[in-house]
Amino acid sequence: MKRKWNVLLIAALTAVFMTSCSRSPDSGGKSVKIAYLPITHALAVFEEAEELAAEDGLKIELVKYGSWPELLDALNANRVDGASVLIELAMKSKQEGIGIKAVALGHRDGNVVIVSNDIDSAADLKGKTFAIPHRQSSHNILLNDALATAGLTIDDVNVTELPPPEMPSALASKQIDGYCVAEPFGAMGVSLGVGKVLFDSKDLWRDSLCCGLVLTDKFIAEEPETARELVGRYKAAGNALDKEKAMEIAKKYLNQKEGVLDISLQWISYNDLEITEETYNALLERVKKYGLSENPPAYADFVKNDL
Repeated sequence: MKRKWNVLLIAALTAVFMTSCSRSPDSGGKSVKIAYLPITHALAVFEEAEELAAEDGLKIELVKYGSWPELLDALNANRVDGASVLIELAMKSKQEGIGIKAVALGHRDGNVVIVSNDIDSAADLKGKTFAIPHRQSSHNILLNDALATAGLTIDDVNVTELPPPEMPSALASKQIDGYCVAEPFGAMGVSLGVGKVLFDSKDLWRDSLCCGLVLTDKFIAEEPETARELVGRYKAAGNALDKEKAMEIAKKYLNQKEGVLDISLQWISYNDLEITEETYNALLERVKKYGLSENPPAYADFVKNDL
């Protein structure tokens, strides 16, 4: 009987060894945990996960969160290897000593300033209530830029922070007079007929930065080859997201009506997701100008483009 169990044990161990040897030599069959919120700004992550799922080797384990604070807690505590996140929030974490690096953009453009149908200009926002998802966001910056077109400042409006899914209904019920937030919630307000686009981000801040892909320093240090493969495949996935493919991925991951997604995807693109020093410095200028941070991290300290 003992001999029989030894034979079975050897056979089992051999099977395990053969399985491990059959994995991709580049990634070792590794699974990388990437945190996200269900927004169109994260489509490149979803597309990469889909592509890798169909292949041997590297896999992405998508970890869904319902709010930016929840996602940041997981990222800052190294419970995930990286995240698709508002780049200003990641900058703040970096400034506070959290070990993370921005390795790519999440998207290009793709934000709009939505207002109620009775508002016709930025000047009309004076004294009104305007919602943003977080103070540390490009949406806050875009609000400041929009107000500046009419000679107004953030002190001329009542700013409130709301969860993105609540903004269209808050506009419909007149609790707020406008909002700026990650998609597809701007498109939802337009689709419902409760609001309209006052500004596209391209009108206010060309080549604006919003969401980015960040990885923890721990993951980069411990798995440099996996990190390199992950980022390379991520950028390629973004380039593959034409309108048709983006719609397919958005319908699968976002649980939104096709009409809403069709509007949203008109404003956004995912090609060429490298973070350049020029565009990052334009972000730094606005972060300081509008009081988001007095000492944000420099490009060399925060952005890692050599992956």
